[in-house]
Amino acid sequence: MTGNTVTRADLAEAVFREVGLSRNESAKLVESVLGLITDSLAKGETVKISSFGSFSVRMKGQRIGRNPKTGEEVPILPRKVLVFRASHVLKDQINGQPPVGEANSAIGFSPFDDPAS
Repeated sequence: MTGNTVTRADLAEAVFREVGLSRNESAKLVESVLGLITDSLAKGETVKISSFGSFSVRMKGQRIGRNPKTGEEVPILPRKVLVFRASHVLKDQINGQPPVGEANSAIGFSPFDDPAS
């Protein structure tokens, strides 16, 4: 993990370490999964990942906004927005509650743990 952000390279490295694919194959796998998620969302489909959350696309209607400098009313056009809804399992884990029934939680394992630490 680079700093406080998990990147594509970090995900590929985790796949490399945990699954045993080559670094190149791991990067291709990560790209493939992210591409599938992106393509599904672009088609308007919902992407649900168990124990993580769901991504969906929602339509926002036209509304009137204001230019903060002039106060002038400006129409904001209708558009699609990406929505992420975290699962209760993810919310619990973020709030420090161990996942119920997870074998990995008992040993504190995460595929993103740095093996050097």
